[in-house]
Order: sequence, then structure tokens, then C-alpha cells
Amino acid sequence: MGKHETFLSNGQKCSGYLTLPARKGAAVVVIQEWWGLVEHIEDVTDRLAAAGFLAIAPDLYHGEKATSPDAARKLRMEMDVERAGKEITAAGSYLFSRTECSSSTYGIVGFCLGGALAQFAATKDPRVAAAVSFYGGFKKVQPEWNSLAGSLLLIYGENDEGVPAAEGRKLVAELEAAGKDVTIVEYAGAGHAFFNDSRPEVYDQQASDDAWKRTLDFFTAHLR
Repeated sequence: MGKHETFLSNGQKCSGYLTLPARKGAAVVVIQEWWGLVEHIEDVTDRLAAAGFLAIAPDLYHGEKATSPDAARKLRMEMDVERAGKEITAAGSYLFSRTECSSSTYGIVGFCLGGALAQFAATKDPRVAAAVSFYGGFKKVQPEWNSLAGSLLLIYGENDEGVPAAEGRKLVAELEAAGKDVTIVEYAGAGHAFFNDSRPEVYDQQASDDAWKRTLDFFTAHLR
């Protein structure tokens, strides 16, 4: 189980849910869905630590959480994307300051809103060696793709109408043409938020299990 810790971003205090591996591990930042830093995201962070990574999920809503789509939509639209990007970078720096950290680069994994922010943060910090974006989409987030230094894994559900896999395929073509290292995975029959096992109406265990294995393998391959 993890614990809530504070760290600084541009002199301002931030908080996040931190989990420690049994031994030293590579650093990974976990980015929330539009619901906020809820139990599901804390569980993902715990699972990363169990797999040997030092992980933190910054609280990008600063204490607020949503229990309905309308409330989540409001919090998402009120988000300051630039501030969120800086807080994600600060969370990575905080992990580097921990004695449990074994890497000089860090990874990012995010879901929906967090998937878009994972893409964004990966273009803001050259220390991000690997970013995993689960069905990431948010029009307020505009990554500066020319600045992408690390590797990118894009994960989609075939039946996701909100964040269509076709958008991911288009992005992959553009990034590959620019010489970037990007991989896309699409899961047949899966819809939006298929990884969220706290929502049985959308959860797809087969797709989720495979996507998790790919995520861990991706971080293992790229984080040094």
C-alpha cells in the first residue's frame, strides 16, 4: 500500500500517492482519468510498485474528485493544462530525489484525460523515456510533437467512440514520418475505459491483462 506525499512544483506544494517497490526501481508517474485521484488510480500505482517500479500519482485536481460524469467534465474543463504538465514533471523530479529510485529517466502512464496528459508531458520533459497513453484524448491538450524525445505506446479499444482508434492511427503515421518511436495497440471488442476494473460496465479483463503486460514490458525496455 502507498501513502500520500507532498512535493514542490514551481514553489507550490503538490500532493501525490506514492508507492515503493521492494527494492530500488525505475520511476513511473501515473496520471488520473477525469474522475481524479481515486482508488482505481491508487491501485494502478500499487500494482506498478508490486512489479518493481517506484511510482507516484500526482493529484492534478488538488483534492477534488468526481463521482458523476457531469462533475468530472467540469473538473476536466477547469484544469490548467500547463500547470498540470509542470506538476507531472515535478512528480518525476520528486521520484528522482528518492533513494528508492534506480533510473535517470522516468515513465508516464495515463488514462483518458491522463492519456492525453501523458502525451503532453512526454513532449515537455526530455527525461521521459517512455510514455503509455490509454485511450488518451482531450482537445485542450496540444502536445508539441517535435519535442518528443522518448518512446510512445498508444493503446485503444476498437469500440471506443469517444477516443477512436482511427485518431491514433493517424497520429502514428505523422509521428513515424517525423522519425519518432511510436507503437499502437488496438483491442478488438473493447470500448472506452476498458482498463478500469472498478467500472464493470466497461471493464474488459482480457484486453486489460494484455495491455498491462505490454505496459510493464515497455517500461522495462526503455527506462534506465
